[in-house]
Amino acid sequence: MITKPEDICLEIESSLVQSNLFSKATEAEKVAPSWRVSPEPYYLSSKEIFFFEDLGCHLLKFYTVLNSLYADSVKGKIPSWFAQYLDAGKPDDLVTYSRMKRIRGDLPGIIRPDIMVTEKGFSITELDSVPGGFGLTARLMDLYSSMDEMMVGMSEGGIPEAFYKMAESVSGEKSCVVAIIVSDEANDYWGEMSSLAQHLNDNGFPVFALRPQELIFREEGLFFKKNNNEVKIDVLYRFFELFDLKNIPKAELIMYSCKKGRVKITPPFKPYLEEKLAFSLFKHPVLTSLWEKALGRETFSTLSHLIPETWILDSREIPEYAVIPGLDIRGKQVQNWKELIPLTQKERELVIKPSGFSPESWGSRGVVIGHDVSAEVWKKTLEDSLAKFPEGSSVLQIFHKGRRVRVRYRDSFTDSIVEMESRVRLTPYYFLIDGSARLTGILATLCPHDKKKIHGMSDAVLIPCARK
Repeated sequence: MITKPEDICLEIESSLVQSNLFSKATEAEKVAPSWRVSPEPYYLSSKEIFFFEDLGCHLLKFYTVLNSLYADSVKGKIPSWFAQYLDAGKPDDLVTYSRMKRIRGDLPGIIRPDIMVTEKGFSITELDSVPGGFGLTARLMDLYSSMDEMMVGMSEGGIPEAFYKMAESVSGEKSCVVAIIVSDEANDYWGEMSSLAQHLNDNGFPVFALRPQELIFREEGLFFKKNNNEVKIDVLYRFFELFDLKNIPKAELIMYSCKKGRVKITPPFKPYLEEKLAFSLFKHPVLTSLWEKALGRETFSTLSHLIPETWILDSREIPEYAVIPGLDIRGKQVQNWKELIPLTQKERELVIKPSGFSPESWGSRGVVIGHDVSAEVWKKTLEDSLAKFPEGSSVLQIFHKGRRVRVRYRDSFTDSIVEMESRVRLTPYYFLIDGSARLTGILATLCPHDKKKIHGMSDAVLIPCARK
């Protein structure tokens, strides 16, 4: 039995490399990501675990209500600008498709919030309905549980089993054939998706990771070749972004097959469910009563405390008598976005990020943190974001500073265990199974405390969460 922490890390690295989930190669030669490996998981208290187990139902309600309020806005039952903001910049044919009766009630099969751990508790900075990382999290959970750690979510069977049960719920049939379609743009995730599919196949579940080019269209549905035989796909898991549709081979055939009921697809082709500006609509005072009534008092209260103040960077002129609701600077309510340009570095504890439907809207690519950049960069980011509206929407969000936590990892240069003061982001994975959101695992990403952006960088420690 391995007991030295350095050897534990090396064993974890070796297992991940074999699964094509980790690379020790140089930057130029990498075919998989790399990060710092810890000899132990990230521990959560019983109270924290209860919070995450309870959170799933509230997030599912949020998506359900967002979906229904959008439909009500389209029908004119609530303000039309609700849907107009969510549809801004989308092709008309995709908007029309997203409103199709056949998929009216469809919601994402996986819900993953990005949660910052702050001194005051948790803060949900955004929701991701096309998340990566669940294949990696599943493998990490297996590796750390083999060391007798009690992984959060493992009691429910873990991520692979939940993924297949989610697909069965989407299909409405047991023993369905599932295809995970990974686009070229999402190629960084091919290793984890193919590893997950292989794991499920080895355990008797018909799940296959495919490129869009491998799909075969027939009038009766979508197929792929396996051992010279054509296999019909029941459920297609869409691991590609809707902004990238024009670059996805056979995208129109995929959409046609769904429209005709030949295949079920999750996440659904609903770009309005993938916009970060949904948080802005949730926080808008004019819409408060609508959200509270639809969500119920408990869920509304829970989410109100967790979702930070968020605003849509709408460049249209604001009337002289109006203000941007809830945005105060130096004790004065803001009337014009340009009032934010001369803010000092300390006053710029704000985040600007693309809302969605853009290659800059995922993987922290387009995120700019005000107090982490120069005044010139801040000014240009704000002005550029406003200039892109409405074709490209961006949001402004209050920055919540993560609290400092210590984490151990293996230093590959000295082959020794060292400690790092870090800040942590937690990403729980909820799978929609038979109408409920099931927590199946939580990935902790810990970055050096002086980094403002927290994501899976090479300096980060990535570990699954376990019970204390």
